[in-house]
Amino acid sequence: MSAKPKDIFDLTGRVAIVTGASRGIGEALAYGLAGRGANVVVNYNSAPERAAKVVANIEAMGAKAIAIQADISDEDAAGRLVAETVQAFGKLDILINNAGIVLPAAAEACSITDWRRTMAVNLDGVFLVSRAAGRQMIEQKSGAIISVGSMSGRIVNWPFRHAAYNVSKAGVHMLTKALATEWAEHGIRVNAIAPGYIRTELTDEVLREHPDVVRDHWAKGAVQDRIGSVDELVGAVVYLASDAASFTTGEIITIDGGLTLR
Repeated sequence: MSAKPKDIFDLTGRVAIVTGASRGIGEALAYGLAGRGANVVVNYNSAPERAAKVVANIEAMGAKAIAIQADISDEDAAGRLVAETVQAFGKLDILINNAGIVLPAAAEACSITDWRRTMAVNLDGVFLVSRAAGRQMIEQKSGAIISVGSMSGRIVNWPFRHAAYNVSKAGVHMLTKALATEWAEHGIRVNAIAPGYIRTELTDEVLREHPDVVRDHWAKGAVQDRIGSVDELVGAVVYLASDAASFTTGEIITIDGGLTLR
């Protein structure tokens, strides 16, 4: 009998940072990585109790986890997040850039404050944490960075207006390609996922206030006639973080139930 084949999705012993991991998509991705054996840094900005709960749940799974507070839009805080991770675990193998915000506003009514805050978190934050992580990974000659972009980086969502969000996510997609190109020589892979409408606390608010929008636009827009769950993003992220994706870099994987097909 031949030897047991290697599990190319195994992340045992690897160290991952997940930004914005105290809830929603980030929480699900943190659990997904831990479930494959990774030790996880649960980054949060303003929800320490929720982050502590995520840490406890990961530890109950048999993986190691710590919570680190950091506003990723702040250059010093982004650098500290990576430095404290390396101090705690000795290395950094995986970065998941998940933290993001959306401040809906029609373009003509969008304040420069809201525009700049959206860019600061959604785009500057991805750059700042990726840069700090990239410096560490360049020393290691290895690493995987996965950013959470959005189908909103490819299309203009309707009927809600949020030009700033769309532009920020399009920037994340291009930054992904640029970093993948620059850092390939150092053994670093950089990819992104582009989720469609996903059931989170934010979308639950919309569902309560505008059920017609969710029913007639969000769900009906997808060929699968529904919105997705956070768990349906985990597989792609585990793939991109693992050795299974050793020849994959600079890619944006759209996970939207087929919404952008038509």
